[in-house]
Amino acid sequence: MQLHQIITIHKPKKAKRVGRGGKRGTYSGRGGKGQTARSGRKMRPMVRDCIKKYPKLRGYKNHVVSAWVQTVNVKKLEKNFQNGDTVNPRILYEKNLITRSGGVLTEVKILGAGEIKMALNVEGCVVSKSAKEKIEKAGGTVK
Repeated sequence: MQLHQIITIHKPKKAKRVGRGGKRGTYSGRGGKGQTARSGRKMRPMVRDCIKKYPKLRGYKNHVVSAWVQTVNVKKLEKNFQNGDTVNPRILYEKNLITRSGGVLTEVKILGAGEIKMALNVEGCVVSKSAKEKIEKAGGTVK
């Protein structure tokens, strides 16, 4: 068998003639020549537009690190410390109770959820009213 002897089963589909009026318009989805086909064209690069708009988006600007406060409850102090220990942000970080933000220890607030039965010395932390009462009732101090 040779190429001129092969018979097709299906007739070849003819390409649809577009761009001759009707509802599809002149180019009919086939694109156009236009500005991109002309010499000396000047189109603004899309990347530039994205870069220029980016700083104006919500949440882009850096927030002040000191405004971020981490919280620790009294029940976590009960589990991780022993009687007479000192509690400050550095020691809380060493015991993995708080994290650093941008390499800086942030402000720590101790809240009153839970019970505490040991005397702890709290330094350099903001303490809620209920937590202060519980720590002082157990014999600890808050500075």
